[in-house]
Amino acid sequence: MKYADEFRDKTIAQGLARAIAAEAESQREYRFMEFCGGHTHAISRYGLEDILPANVRMIHGPGCPVCVLPASRIDMAIRLAERPEVTLCIYGDVMRVPGSQGKSLLSAKAYGADIRMVYSTLDAIRIAEQAPNREVVFFAIGFETTAPPTAVMIRLAEKKWLKNVSVFCNHLLTPAAMHSILEGQDIHNGGRIEIDGFLGPAHVSTIIGTKPYEVLAEKFGKPIVIGGFEPLDMMQAILMLVRQANESRYEVENQYSRGVTREGNRRAQEEVSDIFELRDRFEWRGLGLVPHSGLKLKQAYAQFDAEMRFAMHEVRVADNPACECGAILRGVKRPVDCKLFGTVCTPEIPIGSCMVSSEGACAAHWTYGRFRDDQLRRA
Repeated sequence: MKYADEFRDKTIAQGLARAIAAEAESQREYRFMEFCGGHTHAISRYGLEDILPANVRMIHGPGCPVCVLPASRIDMAIRLAERPEVTLCIYGDVMRVPGSQGKSLLSAKAYGADIRMVYSTLDAIRIAEQAPNREVVFFAIGFETTAPPTAVMIRLAEKKWLKNVSVFCNHLLTPAAMHSILEGQDIHNGGRIEIDGFLGPAHVSTIIGTKPYEVLAEKFGKPIVIGGFEPLDMMQAILMLVRQANESRYEVENQYSRGVTREGNRRAQEEVSDIFELRDRFEWRGLGLVPHSGLKLKQAYAQFDAEMRFAMHEVRVADNPACECGAILRGVKRPVDCKLFGTVCTPEIPIGSCMVSSEGACAAHWTYGRFRDDQLRRA
């Protein structure tokens, strides 16, 4: 790929829309979940719902690592950052996620906590070298895409003999969450959603490949198509899902072949496997406790584990009962179904994590979709 414009061609997009409309059987409904928050934003940004037939519905999924992080983990990070000896390094989109008491890392910083926004794990290494008397903790978050840089950071800290570096690990695994959704687990009493197939994540799949999804497609009888983030990528992937559904095929197909292979990035997988191991379970906002869905540092690297170094303990807390973020992450509800959306919950004053993150469904609908709603009401 040389230019993004190649994948945003209006004429080709309209042709794909006509193909989807022609092949989508009028007597049935197609419900496809786009797992990744990047796909959710692309759907809203490019107005793809407007050119899909009415019986082809895209359902927002839990593919935003900031959104699915439970309030209890934010509470842990705030308590950690408030320790006088700690410098907490964090990606910017986590700063404004509210904890259980409405407090965020941004407000903790305003009250004096040493919290620094970084662009990469190497920034945390640099800070630790420049401040040897500080305990520098990196707030590691993300799916399989961001786990390899964290693994490299730990290797580098070990190589440099840095004793003041540790990681608060919140890396999550995509296939485990997809498995939970397909099993129809209903932890937070809000019902479940029927799904006919998945538009699989692109960036995650560049690391893990398409192979891990094969067992899901076979076990649950659901097609999975890995698609890129550009409009033409997504339209083609949706067409592939429609064709599989019509033919009763349940396969893993790769639309994003320019970036994803079946085996994925072996070097990145090896780095992660060397440093991390599976947690028995990890809590996801909206999904509850999902078995084998999170990573933790192996015992050999325990000296870099902030949870062990600072004796951190997680206390599970309930979400704000007025916030529908959990149901939105499961695909049961849409952002506009939440009474708080656009009233007391806005990007400036977020109540739920779905409004905070750049990949959140509520943030996407606030930025693009609410204008579409206004047009539909006026029509």
